[in-house]
Amino acid sequence: MSEPADQATPPLLTIVNTDATPHEIAALVAVLSALGSGQAPPEKPVSEWASHRRKVRRTLPHGPGGWRASALPR
Repeated sequence: MSEPADQATPPLLTIVNTDATPHEIAALVAVLSALGSGQAPPEKPVSEWASHRRKVRRTLPHGPGGWRASALPR
């Protein structure tokens, strides 16, 4: 569904100075786009090497046959 012409969103950038050259406008647009959109940067993924889960180990099997069970796949 498109918006009616009377409720269109206003332009994000309006050139007021009529003497601006296309190079000046391009430089202005480049500077404004380099500033960013104001959103928070995405979070960096946590490396599995630095994960706290690696510090927690499973308890070893105990009781009769525990030594044999310790070699079995988890």
